[in-house]
Amino acid sequence: MQLAKDTKRAVRLAKRVLKGRRAFFELRAQLADRGPLPQQHYRVGIYFADSDVNIYQMRQWYAPLQELSKTRPVLVLARNAAGALQLMGESGLDVAFVPKVTDLERVIEEQQLDVILYVNQNTRNFQMMRYGHRWHVFVNHGESDKMYMTSNQHKAYDYALVAGDAAKARLKAALWDYDVDTRTIAIGRPQADHLSGTPPFSPDERTVVFYAPTWEGDRPAASYGSVASHGERLIGALLATGRHRVVYRPHPRSGVVDAEFGAANARIIAAIAEANRADPSAQHVYDESPVLGWQLSLPDLAICDISAMVYDRLATGKPLIVTQPVAPEAAVDEGGYLSVCEWLTTDDLSNVVAVTDRVIKDEAARERLGVWSGRYFGDTSPGAPTRRFHEAIDELIARADTWRQIDAAQ
Repeated sequence: MQLAKDTKRAVRLAKRVLKGRRAFFELRAQLADRGPLPQQHYRVGIYFADSDVNIYQMRQWYAPLQELSKTRPVLVLARNAAGALQLMGESGLDVAFVPKVTDLERVIEEQQLDVILYVNQNTRNFQMMRYGHRWHVFVNHGESDKMYMTSNQHKAYDYALVAGDAAKARLKAALWDYDVDTRTIAIGRPQADHLSGTPPFSPDERTVVFYAPTWEGDRPAASYGSVASHGERLIGALLATGRHRVVYRPHPRSGVVDAEFGAANARIIAAIAEANRADPSAQHVYDESPVLGWQLSLPDLAICDISAMVYDRLATGKPLIVTQPVAPEAAVDEGGYLSVCEWLTTDDLSNVVAVTDRVIKDEAARERLGVWSGRYFGDTSPGAPTRRFHEAIDELIARADTWRQIDAAQ
């Protein structure tokens, strides 16, 4: 048995190496065709050390960064060939491929880069953070009450751009000797200003339910995923009514750690395909699109696991259900929105259609959503989060200018 495991591991490693080599040569050709980037042009950088496996973390920032680039050109610093190739193809941003530290140093000499943004806690972030005379700013890739949101790693950054009062309170409660008021800047959720796009179906009288589960997690305390515990029964019940349209968007890492999650995910996808074959007018959706927009704003109801997806939907103020984790080890912070949310337990699955109908019609639940949306995101009126994001970047660049003047005077 161990030999079989070792063989599978070797095959996976060989595939990754081959994929990496192919990506490297394709990327090199694209960079040669593009030519060199203009020097001393970028004052804002966004650092991404991961491969394309975690590209979803960057996708959340494409639209806000494209908007920022109209006045403050943004340069993506990509460390991995597969990740850089994906970013060049879909981000709409300028990309510098910097696989080695010497490549980073070359770009730093060519660009001022006063503000470096980080979307995750990759350990290779520290290879960039060694460089002073610039602000290192954690922006994360979502807003949630996951334990990840209160990591002590926040202290490594000069600043963190957070969503709102809930994020500040969360950090104050979790971290010792961290000056939240000084080190964090609330900007809301600028992604909410870009919830656009056209759904792949014609809206009709069907009730649209968006099910967006997270993955199984990499440790027991983060076992929030519901694909294996809730997913099949939930989707099966909704597909059977004839009056619902399901939009299923699983986390891109589903099944990476737990094969049963991957198998359950595959069965749900197959069930959706079969339901569409049986009734083409149903137009159920297995959603793999790279960018979120209409999926958050259009559906009558969203069902999410404990993840940033809950809070992205919360910003819209529309009906929302959160799946209750079945793993006893899963860390659940019930001090915030989760203390008043509509939970979906495995016991509820026996009558899940009635549960969804009730939540959609519950006016008291809608009122609670509005209150908590303000607590998490502040002003959510159109354009307000984008304005706050741009103001935060402008302020950080102004502070950088002040420090550069001090340095020059010494």
